[in-house]
Amino acid sequence: MKYKAIIFDLDGVICHTDKYHYQAWKAVADKLGIYFDEVINNRLRGVSRMESFEIILERYDKPMSQEEKEVYTTEKNEIYKELLNNMSPADLSDEVKETLDGLRAAGAKLAIGSSSKNAKFILERLGLGDYFDAISDGNNITNSKPDPEVFVKASQFVGEDAKDCLVVEDAKAGLLAAIGGGMDCAAIGDAVASGLATYNLTTFSDLLKVTEA
Repeated sequence: MKYKAIIFDLDGVICHTDKYHYQAWKAVADKLGIYFDEVINNRLRGVSRMESFEIILERYDKPMSQEEKEVYTTEKNEIYKELLNNMSPADLSDEVKETLDGLRAAGAKLAIGSSSKNAKFILERLGLGDYFDAISDGNNITNSKPDPEVFVKASQFVGEDAKDCLVVEDAKAGLLAAIGGGMDCAAIGDAVASGLATYNLTTFSDLLKVTEA
């Protein structure tokens, strides 16, 4: 293995919960009379909950206190978590699970690096509750991507130097975070177009090739 640890973003990499985020934010935006569509939703990927709400509020022309913002972001999360109850191990693709198992069999430590505060709940829904060696998420970081904090902490949790870790991301902000943390990164999905990654993946299983020594 070229790397001692592989750190994965969660949403858009291990699984896909974009539709649930969209539905939850849309419910809040509709309540406030704010226009919200999937193009705007795309800007929220890899961004913290409060920062996401600030982007939505760009189209809101009334003052809003921090306390009110907390109320609406909490409401969004409650709606989102309710929707997440629809998830099950069936939402974890065979390709992803087989690739993760292959990386582990080759000796790599596996970690999650996600801005989400719901990462552990989502992993439990997928049947991966105790699968990863470490989870760095929105509950243990102060700064969201593109700040490298979430990945730096993940590397610390698994006890490996940044140079020995590979980050897998589907968002530009995540790639910037990996690079800022001194780590190589593999892009999948929309992140490929950024041209920032060490490796561009066509499919998740490509990880088995790019990590070979």
